[in-house]
Amino acid sequence: MENLLCSSISSTISGWLAEDIPSFDYGGYVVGSVEKIGHIYGKARGILAGVPFANEVFKQLGCKIEWFMEEGNEVDYNGTRIVVAKVTGPSNKILQGERLALNILARCSGIATRARKLKNLAEKNNYNGYIAGTRKTTPGFRLIEKYGMLVGGIDGHRMDLSSMIMLKDNHVWSTGSITNAVKSARKVGGFSVKIEVECQSVEEANEAITAGADIVMLDNFGPSALKEGACTIKQEWSQKGRQILVEASGGITEDTIQDFFSPDIDIISLGSVTQGVPFIDFSLKIQKE
Repeated sequence: MENLLCSSISSTISGWLAEDIPSFDYGGYVVGSVEKIGHIYGKARGILAGVPFANEVFKQLGCKIEWFMEEGNEVDYNGTRIVVAKVTGPSNKILQGERLALNILARCSGIATRARKLKNLAEKNNYNGYIAGTRKTTPGFRLIEKYGMLVGGIDGHRMDLSSMIMLKDNHVWSTGSITNAVKSARKVGGFSVKIEVECQSVEEANEAITAGADIVMLDNFGPSALKEGACTIKQEWSQKGRQILVEASGGITEDTIQDFFSPDIDIISLGSVTQGVPFIDFSLKIQKE
């Protein structure tokens, strides 16, 4: 999974360290630069995620980190904190990286934990489509949040506005119609970029497909209407030789997702993968000699 990450991770971490230490590190002066060992503890049950980012934090500070469990595995917390990693280096440098590394692990692991729960629900219900996140991510933290989805085992959906053309209601209203929006998108996207259109009805979905859309999103449908609409779309267009992807989105949560599983629904996307997700608690403690 780490091999997916781009070179910008280094500059991103550098920027975050600079943000946290804009001038003096007064506490670092107090502890000095004697080499110490710090243990990172898992203090809540969840999926460990964010390891490459924490590695980069301590690497830039001249510290070494050794992990005692693999990323993607569950921190098996049962009331007693668990050592998940050991950091070795100058005490001031360990403490400079402490909060940044822990914040990354807490957020990324929280998203991976929710993603894993969603994946398990899909498998339990024999759903073979994609469970996906959305672009409802934290500015500046998107890479880590998308990475957490992948570690948890779900699809990250589009990474950014350049990844796929998604035409939502505002795009349609701004251009006058779904047909106008799709045709304009095809001019600039060409053959290599997929086009997805947010639709409020089966009729809108049919218009989008007729205009050339590859994916239709049935937005804010109830479970019964969604399944019926997806089935209608699939049957009609398969008879015409078109294989269309149908995505369900809008108001779906971990608690309700089971109601939306259907063989006619290819993708179920949830903003709740990143919004309102509990953090997984980690701490770092310098070991006493």
